[in-house]
Order: sequence, then C-alpha cells, then structure tokens
Amino acid sequence: MADECCVPTVPRMFLACAGGSNVGQLSNQVAVELTQEGFGKLYCLAGVGAHLSGFLQSARDIEDMVVIDGCDIGCGRAILEHAEIPIKRYLLITELGIEKNKNLQLRPEDIAKVKAAVKALCEK
Repeated sequence: MADECCVPTVPRMFLACAGGSNVGQLSNQVAVELTQEGFGKLYCLAGVGAHLSGFLQSARDIEDMVVIDGCDIGCGRAILEHAEIPIKRYLLITELGIEKNKNLQLRPEDIAKVKAAVKALCEK
C-alpha cells in the first residue's frame, strides 16, 4: 500500500507547499478539495523533496502538474528545481491578493478564490 502513494492514478498532480501560514495551509486545503472533487490528485511534495525515487519518477512522468505555493519564498518551486523536475503549471497564492499571515483559520472565500485560480490555470 505504501508504494502505491507515489503512483499517479489521474493525469493531474497537485503539489502543495502546505507551509506554516494561512497561504501555505490554503495551498494544501485547495489541493485536498480538488482531489476530493476528482479534478486531480494531491501528491507528496515532501517525497519529491526527499528525493525518493518513486516520487521523483512519478513527478517526471505525470502528464499535468500544478505546483501551488503560498508565498514568494516558493518552497514548492525550489523543491522541483532542486530535483530538476520541470514545473508544468504554477500558482502563487499571494499573487491573488491574499496576504500571508499566521492565522490558520482559513476563510471560505479564500479557498474558493484559490480553487478558481487553479481551475483557470488548468484551462490554459
């Protein structure tokens, strides 16, 4: 079962930064909700960052990938660049006008805004 977590079963992968701020948690929540809706599949960014071979290969092989970073520190982007994996689609939440803070009580309107932005990005 553990080996199956790095095998993509849908053509779209979400890699969310899931950092310790509102925008990091927004990235994760959006990836979770979009996965539950069948729009793609949340994937383990930590596995890519740890350079685990199955995770690296799956990220290289996936047809469509969306990296969702919360802020301009860009941890998700940096992890993929370090692993030499091309980023296919990229979303930076703070560019949507959502300010980074330490309030982890996510606002439904922010979740909706980020989900809409991911969906729009995937339509391009």
